[in-house]
Amino acid sequence: MQAILATTDVHSALDNAEPLLSHLHHARPTTLIVDCGDFFEGSGYYLLGGGALERQTLMRLYDVLAPGNHGWRHHLAPDLRALTVCANINQAGLPVFHPFRAVDIDGQCVAVTAVLGEQAFACLPADCRSDLTFIPPDQALHTLANRHRADSWVVLSHAGYEHDLKLAAACPHLDVIFSGHCHSDQYGPTTVGTTVVVKGRELAEGYAVAAPDGAGWRASVHTFAPSSGVPETLQDIANGIDRIRGRLRAPLGVLAPRYRHRQLDRSCLLREVADYLLRSGTEAVLLNETSLRTIYLREYLTVGTLLGIEPFDNQLVTTPLPGTFAGRPHDLLTDLTRWMGPIITAPDPLPGHLRQVVTTRYVASSFFDTPVLTHGQPFADVIRHVLRTNRP
Repeated sequence: MQAILATTDVHSALDNAEPLLSHLHHARPTTLIVDCGDFFEGSGYYLLGGGALERQTLMRLYDVLAPGNHGWRHHLAPDLRALTVCANINQAGLPVFHPFRAVDIDGQCVAVTAVLGEQAFACLPADCRSDLTFIPPDQALHTLANRHRADSWVVLSHAGYEHDLKLAAACPHLDVIFSGHCHSDQYGPTTVGTTVVVKGRELAEGYAVAAPDGAGWRASVHTFAPSSGVPETLQDIANGIDRIRGRLRAPLGVLAPRYRHRQLDRSCLLREVADYLLRSGTEAVLLNETSLRTIYLREYLTVGTLLGIEPFDNQLVTTPLPGTFAGRPHDLLTDLTRWMGPIITAPDPLPGHLRQVVTTRYVASSFFDTPVLTHGQPFADVIRHVLRTNRP
């Protein structure tokens, strides 16, 4: 092997997967292919295909994987577990995955490991993380380096670019950090001491590559070049993608004029959704922006468009506020924003006497830890209604 190629946050973006499939196939003979997490979930391809196409792609084209908060359960299956490494998540005192993998890169013994950031760990479904122990990444990486020798250390991080810059400063023995999770426009490469931090382009648009260069490592970021087709050995995956693509093109009606031919503004849409639910008799609504994806909208709503906006199959539920935040909605929003990003509420601000809210099943189960009082309609159904109605 002469280099390491890393993708990140593909999120089941298989609509234009041919360049990724073709490039990785041709790079494999001389390149270690790795992924920094969240290969699953995020599009209609995942919801309709159940992750089978993504799993086949990882099994046939990748050598080492980092787990992400999306698709965590898939990494626990025996086939993907054999490829997955992670140094900072334990269960009953033992690592959930292999802590690292040693590979030969241009004559060097390179230890490839991975870490999950604290925020990403907190975003795991509650039933997935209830018996897991999170170890701070810098602590886990120092412990690993003290127990094992290698010429170089490479980390697949699912924690965010800003986090990884700090991680590089805290762990000067690292040579390369391939970054993921953040969905920012920071790609690098950035050098911190002797450590290179770099991130590939998300959603199957590109990749990062790093290789030894004298006493250090060099890194760069690239976009997948257009491809005229996929290799014959991967044609079954391409055919599976085509079959789901046909289902995603099914029409669902015309978009309201204010949404046509523009990039979706998640905040504006969620405010309309929250106001609609409030008018329907709900006492209060709490929704996180990351429950939706931003895509470009045209004139018509299709199954693919709707599942591209709401790809997580969420359901709306009514649930009490966590007991520790009863009567303190402002403190609740501050805490949720720390872990989940911007929060939309209706009314805004929430009243101090509030005791229960309508939110998504994911928020209720992962962050509230309170019993669900009632189950409402699928989140996507409400979004579909708002996107098509002319009343703002």
